[in-house]
Amino acid sequence: MEIAIIASDTKKELMTQFCIAYCGILSKHNLCATQITGNCIEEATGLKIEKLLSGPHGGEQQIASRISYNEIDILLYFRSTTPKEEFDEAEHQLLRLCDVHNIPVATNIATAEVLICALQRGDLDWREIVNPRSEYNIRRRAAID
Repeated sequence: MEIAIIASDTKKELMTQFCIAYCGILSKHNLCATQITGNCIEEATGLKIEKLLSGPHGGEQQIASRISYNEIDILLYFRSTTPKEEFDEAEHQLLRLCDVHNIPVATNIATAEVLICALQRGDLDWREIVNPRSEYNIRRRAAID
């Protein structure tokens, strides 16, 4: 599966701890993340992560674009719970695209654990039908053949 990871500044440590806890499962999938989040996770876990631009410099939009093309199967997005004075259009569009394209998304650790456990059990294998060209699904089919 193709898993995208984003964490607000106040949630980077929590995301890193989450990835440490589920490193064994995550290592079996393709991961991409915004730059700083990806660096934190990679340093702490040794996981191979494709690092995109940082969030404020377009990383969220890069992930949104991949979601639009069905190149992402799961989004882990630990976002700040601090109230904002201004509406965050990029965040809104990212979550809207997940709804439009039926991408499972976790915005907190509880939901992320449910998604990762479901991933491990095979409950998200239906994404193979939606995203048959992902590297994960190509490797999986080759192993079966």
